[in-house]
Amino acid sequence: MRNLLQRRFVSKILLSSSFALAVATQPAHAEEPECPETTGHTVTGIASWYGGKFHGRRTASGEIYNKFSYTAAHKKLKLGTIVRVTNTENGESVNVRINDRGPYHGNRVIDLSRAAASEIDILETGTEKVRIELCATPIQHAIYTPR
Repeated sequence: MRNLLQRRFVSKILLSSSFALAVATQPAHAEEPECPETTGHTVTGIASWYGGKFHGRRTASGEIYNKFSYTAAHKKLKLGTIVRVTNTENGESVNVRINDRGPYHGNRVIDLSRAAASEIDILETGTEKVRIELCATPIQHAIYTPR
């Protein structure tokens, strides 16, 4: 009887551990950052996207890259900056937070996460011409809010 109770206990522990592991490995979908207002600073250029082999690796900001979140890599913008990226071909836009450095390929100006690239429909083409607008920080937004 004692042996049977021990086996059941161990089975329950293993089952709950397996469930916890399965939940922990599901992709975490982050929400798109807010950009209530832009500062007027814009740049146009070619955007690309990255995912696959970088998913789960550390970014320049120190956080773990998640291809399902709304983030991007830029060579010079301050880490943590929010920008609005608009596909100039179809007008679709997405807000992303800069958390990595790059892109280091060709003349590209920004590398988007897979989720962000999907929002503006550049997954299939891989690259597209975009307009990048710098979003106002909450303090800037408060300062520049018209009265």
